[in-house]
Amino acid sequence: MRLIDIQYTRTPFYGVRKLTKYLRRSGYRINHKRISRLMHLMALQGVAPKPSLSQKHPAHKIYPYLLRDIAITDCNQVWSTDITYIRLKRGFLYLAAIMDWFSRFVIAWRLSNTLDIYFCLEMLREALGYGQPLIFNSDQGVQFTSNKFTGILEARKIEISMDGRGRCFDNIFIERLWRSVKYEEVYLHDYQTPQEAYSGLNRYFRFYNHERIHASLDYQTPTEVYMMGKNGFSKA
Repeated sequence: MRLIDIQYTRTPFYGVRKLTKYLRRSGYRINHKRISRLMHLMALQGVAPKPSLSQKHPAHKIYPYLLRDIAITDCNQVWSTDITYIRLKRGFLYLAAIMDWFSRFVIAWRLSNTLDIYFCLEMLREALGYGQPLIFNSDQGVQFTSNKFTGILEARKIEISMDGRGRCFDNIFIERLWRSVKYEEVYLHDYQTPQEAYSGLNRYFRFYNHERIHASLDYQTPTEVYMMGKNGFSKA
């Protein structure tokens, strides 16, 4: 799982078959069925084929992807969310975050040891305590397609957008966030416990929002750009 996590972070477009080939070339005797089970457990999805939790739930509505060819020109125009896997010395956690696309500002995040919906609902409620977007984008994971989650967005008249199946680059900015989180924090500190993970990620997200400059933001921080946006909030 550690090797899958590292390689997937490098190449999120790798699906089950390519990860299986990669591990075999690295000397591991493993088949695609085991890779599929582990990717599902880790909440990972490749472009194709994908075994992950974002398979369509038969009772949940799937919304169309609304962001193709749309210019993102201001804060709170688009928010997006996703879940990734955080490894520990023994075991693992799931990390979810909500990001503003224009500024790259991480509005809210949560850690959980399960993939139930409740930590995602808590995160969404916290984020909406600061403001709201015109469009909210996610993948088709059961957490984000549940009536409880989409119902909160619909009640606020927020347009809901969902990535196409097997299209991890539909949510490209949060994929880049996960890469930064893992290479700049998780892989460097090798968390031993959930408490260490929470402390380290809390420290990192404060750094990411308030200190980490981005070339794409004209070498400003996400907080600076978000605060300058005409729809930005004052609690950043």
